[in-house]
Amino acid sequence: MSLSFPIVVVVLLLIAFSSIRILKEYERGVMFTLGRFTGVKGPGVRLVLPVIQQMKTLELRTVVLNVPKQDVISRDNVSVKVSAVVYFRVVDPEKAILQVVNPYEATSQLAQTTLRSVAGQHEMDELLSQRDKLNAAIQQVLDLNTAVWGVKVTNVEIKDIDLDETMIRAMARQAEAERSRRAKVIHAEGEKQAAQSLAEAAELLSSQPASLQLRYLQTLADISNEKSSTIVFPLPMDLLAPLMRPSKPG
Repeated sequence: MSLSFPIVVVVLLLIAFSSIRILKEYERGVMFTLGRFTGVKGPGVRLVLPVIQQMKTLELRTVVLNVPKQDVISRDNVSVKVSAVVYFRVVDPEKAILQVVNPYEATSQLAQTTLRSVAGQHEMDELLSQRDKLNAAIQQVLDLNTAVWGVKVTNVEIKDIDLDETMIRAMARQAEAERSRRAKVIHAEGEKQAAQSLAEAAELLSSQPASLQLRYLQTLADISNEKSSTIVFPLPMDLLAPLMRPSKPG
């Protein structure tokens, strides 16, 4: 009798200690009593009756999910590899336990298929230049589908977009051609503006004879400052006009 009593006490203490669960501030416990859902427990000390009750613990902190590179064919038939990062967290522990076996694995698989699907709806130029638009589209699709699991997708970021060497060389040639085209357009625009300025200057000088004479004198001054053995002396045509007239017979 004296030996059995301490054993009973030890067993009871072990049962008591095994029944105590401590939940952290960022954890929630989903309780089941005889197999039936009986509520969600918050942080603190919780008592779980052995055999009769069971508690599954979930974290509410944000999970960072690395989506591995996915083979994607863009809308303009370009093959690329796209990887991303997905940020999500459990907002409804009841749904996360009752509606899906593993919410983290389910979200990971859904993120991979959604990344391939959404990226395939865009052309290559959009994938490279409009990442914010692509991120928002992927997040919207993921958040809509994970809501039934009690999961909230807070952000999606495209990490890398890898191209094969052939496509990289083709894009480099395209960029070089584009730069050459822009240079020619800028040069042509400069020539056009210069021609317009010269036409306006010529019209102004022709309407102001005094200005034309001043310009003529300035040209002579510029020529005199040059160190050259040959000097071209410009003469106005109106000075030569009397000399070019035929003389009358005497």
